[in-house]
Amino acid sequence: MVGVDVVRRRVRADVAGRQAVDAREERSIADFIAAYDELADPFSYEAGRVHVTGSGIVVSARGVLLLRHKRLGLWLQPGGHLEPGETPWDGALRECNEETGLDLDFIGVPDRSGVPELLHVDVHEGGRGHTHLDLRYLLGGDERDPAPPEGESQEIDWFSWEAAIDRADPGLRGLLLHLADRH
Repeated sequence: MVGVDVVRRRVRADVAGRQAVDAREERSIADFIAAYDELADPFSYEAGRVHVTGSGIVVSARGVLLLRHKRLGLWLQPGGHLEPGETPWDGALRECNEETGLDLDFIGVPDRSGVPELLHVDVHEGGRGHTHLDLRYLLGGDERDPAPPEGESQEIDWFSWEAAIDRADPGLRGLLLHLADRH
């Protein structure tokens, strides 16, 4: 297991090195770094109202997977809070598998240390007075119909790129526009 200080440095370097896909991500990168540098335990939901979350953009030949968040009512990518000791990328993968009922994995070649490429950064209100410093990763590998377990958002489906862009929350739309050009 990699130490938390190594993960902290890696996350900061990955975020600082991002080439933003739009003005919103550019603002999010600056906001992420400003908030992150002040947090004693940025990966803990319990440590405060501002924390890192992990999510996944799930793609396949069927399109893009979106879910309607059961509390917020917004069409988003799957993801959520990190478990104690979890890296943002591991949390993103776990949350995506849990929320979709699919067997997903990272798309692309991880670097030598096994860390997948950071795809996108978004800072947004997470509800209940929390601010999410969301790190997003590209996932795929299972094209079946999603089968979320009870307790997870049940409105979830594959969408064409165009339909996903039209439906998605504004914090996700810029990334989907960017990715649609590549798929």
